[in-house]
Amino acid sequence: MKPVPHATSLRRAPVQRRSAERLTRILDACAGLLDEVGYDALSTRAVAQRAGVPIGSVYRFFGNKREMADALAQRNLERYVERVTERLDKARTGDWRAAMDAVLDEYLAMKRTAPGFSLVDFGNQIPVGSRHDEPNTRVSDRLTELLAGYLGRTPGPDLRRVFLVAVESADTLVQLAFRIDPQGDEAVVSETRELLRAYLARVLD
Repeated sequence: MKPVPHATSLRRAPVQRRSAERLTRILDACAGLLDEVGYDALSTRAVAQRAGVPIGSVYRFFGNKREMADALAQRNLERYVERVTERLDKARTGDWRAAMDAVLDEYLAMKRTAPGFSLVDFGNQIPVGSRHDEPNTRVSDRLTELLAGYLGRTPGPDLRRVFLVAVESADTLVQLAFRIDPQGDEAVVSETRELLRAYLARVLD
């Protein structure tokens, strides 16, 4: 079963397998409908109908569609970290360029294929929560913890700052690439990769 969001994003965390499976169906339905109708037209009732669950099941987990979108964003982040981890398991430990390629490539793959991702992402398009929980900060924190061990480095404040700048820069440029081309303009993606390599080389080489 795919990961479900951390319990703090839910009214009530699923305890039994059946409840977790129902939550997964709700989030899958939410993602599909986001692609079809957009966020403004999204409704909890439509999600319940698509998921094949009573409307009360949706409200058992979420108070409104904004909370549901945030939970989907959190699930996207969990799946993203999982995909990057799988790539790193096959790469040579300490190779930061391979790690950077994994981070960028898996983000592009989800951007192109994951339902609802183009709107919700990791929360970028529908901001939820306090400033401390801004999506790019969440992403960079997770990547710092993941990559520090892989690179044999201590996840201190300097490394966290470097990865936050890299994530913010890459996010802005990837958004540009997808504004130019719905599948991501390859020239802009290539420039993004070169920019990240040049920036990270001064710290990680």
